[in-house]
Amino acid sequence: MTNPSHAAPGKKLSENAVRALEEAAERRRARDANSADAKPIPKETAGPKGVEPTRFGDWERGGITYDF
Repeated sequence: MTNPSHAAPGKKLSENAVRALEEAAERRRARDANSADAKPIPKETAGPKGVEPTRFGDWERGGITYDF
């Protein structure tokens, strides 16, 4: 059994670990193939100006934080 090329060098992996790495690589390939077909995200037209007000998990506007 050989390790996948993206595995840690010099580390012996179990069969389950090798299978998990191969499955993850296949999921990444499928995700990347699907993302090429995805529509671009439209621009926000009526949103807030400036930085995203929810960037810290709370709604911040004018220096006042609102936690919903």
